[in-house]
Amino acid sequence: MEEMEEELKCPVCGSFYREPIILPCSHNLCQACARNILVQTPESESPQSRRASGSGVSDYDYLDMDKMSLYSEADSGYGSYAGFASAPTTPCQKSPNGVRVFPPAMPPPAAHLSASLAPVPRNSCITCPQCHRSLILDDRGLRGFPKNRVLEGVIDRYQQSKAAALKCQLCEKAPKEATVMCEQCDVFYCDPCRLRCHPPRGPLAKHRLVPPAQGRVSRRLSPRKISTCTDHELENHSMYCVQCKMPVCYQCLEEGKHSSHEVKALGAMWKLHKSQLSQALNGLSDRAKEAKEFLVQLRNMVQQIQENSVEFEACLVAQCDALIDALNRRKAQLLSRVNKEHEHKLKVVRDQISHCTVKLRQTTGLMEYCLEVIKENDPSGFLQISDALIRRVHMTEDQWGKGTLTPRMTTDFDLNLDNTPLLQSIHQLDFVQMKPSSPVPAAPLLQLEDCCTHNNSATLSWKQPPLSTVMAEGYILELDDGNGGQFREVYVGKETMCTVDGLHFNSTYSARVKAFNKTGVSQYSKTLVLQTSEVAWFAFDPGSAHSDIIFSNDNLTVTCSSYDDRVVLGKTGFSKGVHYWELTVDRYDNHPDPAFGVACIDVLKDMMLGKDDKAWAMYVDNNRSWFMHNNSHTNRTEGGITKGATVGVLLDLNRKTLTFSINEDQQGPIAFENMEGLFFPAVSLNRNVQVTLHTGLPVPDFYSSRASIA
Repeated sequence: MEEMEEELKCPVCGSFYREPIILPCSHNLCQACARNILVQTPESESPQSRRASGSGVSDYDYLDMDKMSLYSEADSGYGSYAGFASAPTTPCQKSPNGVRVFPPAMPPPAAHLSASLAPVPRNSCITCPQCHRSLILDDRGLRGFPKNRVLEGVIDRYQQSKAAALKCQLCEKAPKEATVMCEQCDVFYCDPCRLRCHPPRGPLAKHRLVPPAQGRVSRRLSPRKISTCTDHELENHSMYCVQCKMPVCYQCLEEGKHSSHEVKALGAMWKLHKSQLSQALNGLSDRAKEAKEFLVQLRNMVQQIQENSVEFEACLVAQCDALIDALNRRKAQLLSRVNKEHEHKLKVVRDQISHCTVKLRQTTGLMEYCLEVIKENDPSGFLQISDALIRRVHMTEDQWGKGTLTPRMTTDFDLNLDNTPLLQSIHQLDFVQMKPSSPVPAAPLLQLEDCCTHNNSATLSWKQPPLSTVMAEGYILELDDGNGGQFREVYVGKETMCTVDGLHFNSTYSARVKAFNKTGVSQYSKTLVLQTSEVAWFAFDPGSAHSDIIFSNDNLTVTCSSYDDRVVLGKTGFSKGVHYWELTVDRYDNHPDPAFGVACIDVLKDMMLGKDDKAWAMYVDNNRSWFMHNNSHTNRTEGGITKGATVGVLLDLNRKTLTFSINEDQQGPIAFENMEGLFFPAVSLNRNVQVTLHTGLPVPDFYSSRASIA
């Protein structure tokens, strides 16, 4: 029955109803609380004035909300719903149960007077604190509202059923245990509230205070008041008006407004309405039973969610631990490769150190022996051995000149770990299976008219199907390796067009794309086959060149503003295939040494090409040429350049060689071998030289004939 307690409490004071009355809107109020929230209205709004003007049709006239707005804080001093006026300086406040009500329109009567006996101000208005409907009282005031005797009886039975100690009815927050009850006020008090609200002086001194238990008994033994007619207070209800839906007395039927209405016996209607209420309660009981079963289901779901969460977290941790273990195993494998490379480099360098040490010891011994021979004064004896010694010295010198003083191994580790696909996969790791009911996007459509290749770059475009209703959050573009190998991701994002650079020349690539959202990944689009250019068309790159380089002729012609050598690269890099380009010498003054060749993207730009280990070049003057890499000069070859000469560079990455030519004739032997990596065409020159680049050329005849013989 504790769940019913809120139904038994007044919305104004928050306590159990005391002498409850029924408003026309069917809500209840304590009679004292109803009097406290009365508001006095202007004379023109009274029922008498309305009846005089012919506009009144009922004893209770409801006010429209726009009329109620006339009583603003500026006009009458009354604000919107607030509560009892407990102090003159606060026009409104909140009631204990949170409902906002109007303050009294005039000072309340003495506490010992009954609320029903207190005079009601003329032209008073009352507003229901629950539905906010307002009405103007007639001359009867609050006596015109019927009293809810049934609600009083329910409250009495409820209070009698509670075995707990009686609580104080005036405590504002947590009610304390009552210590006394006033029989005249019919109120239970705790000691603080009794001293504050019921002092033993004045008229209150004559009230009889009894223990709470005795007060409960006296309440229980008090006779139930019989419901009387609101229009004829001395008459009991005897009939029921069907049209007005209210009990009436016999005088109402004879001379009142119910005389022409249909009436029925009070007992018969009582039984009928009890039966209707019971039937309505049956349906509500079924709903309450369903609600209880639903609550049990929800509580079981809470337990199941907790269990599933623990299980899912354990599964997630196990999956992540498996990924970490796999990454650690791969890490160990990669470290093993690094260690092998480390040992290999050390072995090569140490072997070269040992070899050079032995040769240096032999050279030093030969030098000391020759110096001792020179000291001899015997001409005939000297001439007998001098020719042999001179040949040995020259042979030893030649042995030192054939790359002996060039390191066979670089200090850099040519290992580049490509972790981009793995990082992308980690970023894409998500619970896409959490929403299986949502569909995945449709497979994208490749826009063939927008897909193309240029040199070693490929541009692809795609879109969602026109009738697709599932939005894609992004796309994944995949290409194979140009040899029919496995596909790899080259783009992940929201764009529908992508250009892939750095492909191999003269290669056939397959491309496909798929869409994804939070639910999952779509099917692949149709596979598109792309062919890169057989030969490369490119120009010099101003973006990576030294600032002293001067460009012209659409970046095909370059010179320099400095007397020092400066490096400029081509825009296209090569890692596969056979590529040939030429450079025409447009200006050549004062015997400079321009250099031609290839270089890595990070080559030094402020020195001659080939001075560092990032470039492989041939530098040439007007008489001869040399090959140079890492500042090592080799293979001096007769034949130089003049104005109008043509220098050819042939990079064969299939055979891993680099060859040079001057005026269509091969210059020296194969310049460099074991060429692996990404190489850019490169030139170094100063202000005395100007060259023009020619690209897209076929392989020269001297190389084609040699390749056919091989």
